[in-house]
Amino acid sequence: MFETVTTLLDWLGIVVFAVTGALVASRKEMDIVGFAMLGTATGIGGGTLRDVLLDQPVFWLHEPGYLIACVLVSCVVFFTAHVPHSRYQALLWLDAVGMALFAVSGAERAALAGANGIVAVAMGVVTATFGGILRDLLGGESPVILSREIYVTAALLGAATFVVLMSLGAPSELSTGAGFALALLIRAAALWRGWSLPRYRPRPGQGDN
Repeated sequence: MFETVTTLLDWLGIVVFAVTGALVASRKEMDIVGFAMLGTATGIGGGTLRDVLLDQPVFWLHEPGYLIACVLVSCVVFFTAHVPHSRYQALLWLDAVGMALFAVSGAERAALAGANGIVAVAMGVVTATFGGILRDLLGGESPVILSREIYVTAALLGAATFVVLMSLGAPSELSTGAGFALALLIRAAALWRGWSLPRYRPRPGQGDN
């Protein structure tokens, strides 16, 4: 069951993130190849880095269906990107869902590979953020993770919740659901309320005139 839940989360996260990549391509008025490139990079980017860091087989190399899904989803968005009233708002909210899904699935994958709790949390954050970084850099957008609202912290807390509950012996479905829900709720609240962590403010130093 654990493997089945992990695979389901991977598929959902990849599809959602592929849509966000394609939406960025639509904002930049790219051709269908650009849609496929951004959608695929976004969908598999985080999981690829996770597997490389864990010294595990890269998931899409032995399951090419993930690549095919990214391309197909991107092509669908090419013909339907005009439907949302605000593509930017759609991008932000879909990105929040994808982040929450990948925060948990990345931690799950690391746990299945035998990683300790701290590493599992770190891999959850990597999986949740790296695809979006690739998307924004390739699309010439300001990276979402550098936005004022809380983002990485939401992924971190979602992955940590999953790991802690699993270490306490909670059922995988409960651990997964709680981690996903917390990450999504924190990110959603940050978008709604404009929550952000305190920022550094310049202060006069001894060397300043």
